[in-house]
Amino acid sequence: MSVAGLIRRAAMTAGLPAVLVAAWWLASAGSTDFYRPPLARILVAFRDTWFGRRLLDDVAPSLARLAVGYALALVVGVAVGIGVGSSRTLRAFVEPVLEFLRAIPPPVLVPIVILVAGIGDLMKVLVIVSGCLWPVLLNTVEGVRGIDPTLTDTCRAYRIGGADRLRLVTRAASPQIVTGARQALSIGIILMVISEMFAASSGLGFTVVQFQRGFEIPEMWSGVLLLGLIGVLLSLAFRAVESAVLGWYHGLRAAERESRNA
Repeated sequence: MSVAGLIRRAAMTAGLPAVLVAAWWLASAGSTDFYRPPLARILVAFRDTWFGRRLLDDVAPSLARLAVGYALALVVGVAVGIGVGSSRTLRAFVEPVLEFLRAIPPPVLVPIVILVAGIGDLMKVLVIVSGCLWPVLLNTVEGVRGIDPTLTDTCRAYRIGGADRLRLVTRAASPQIVTGARQALSIGIILMVISEMFAASSGLGFTVVQFQRGFEIPEMWSGVLLLGLIGVLLSLAFRAVESAVLGWYHGLRAAERESRNA
């Protein structure tokens, strides 16, 4: 992509957020409402609150729990999903149970997880896993089920098995797996915050609630703003990883579009 194209794409990406921030700044500039302070005060509170010890004491532990829970959900979801998707008999046996468990909202499980795992980091990680697992697992199952039968027949004909077959199946199902991983990331951020609102002593969710209970409203808004920025940064990082992992797939789709338009 040319430099002009990159500039145009960056401008399109940042255009709407810039307009919304400007509108928020102008609309709140003269606000005297205690609960809706001006954006200028929120930004000052953001600088004073998060560019210090809280970055290590609250932000870092939250991101670490999110990373561990998300990684565990990816590993378990992909492994179980490939197994279930590859076997029609196993799929028929476990699918009703999977659908039942998937329908339970993860926040409802928080009190149960506290009883089982206590109130430490393990509880928070398990809550994140409980929500992130299902998008990955179910999308992996559908990805494996949707694999071209020719690939299966080829593996059978050439007696390709073990790690080689697993690698081919995973690669063929990777577009669906990545879709599930993208959905799981946004769920993981939400559950990271929710898990820290219960019996916690650190983390972004805990800190935002403490600000709310202490009527430190600009600081509370700054925490919400920080969570939004973390979500944007993680989304951009995921997009970069997706481009690297699915480069072959996007190239194939582009070639197919060009052939149809030719």
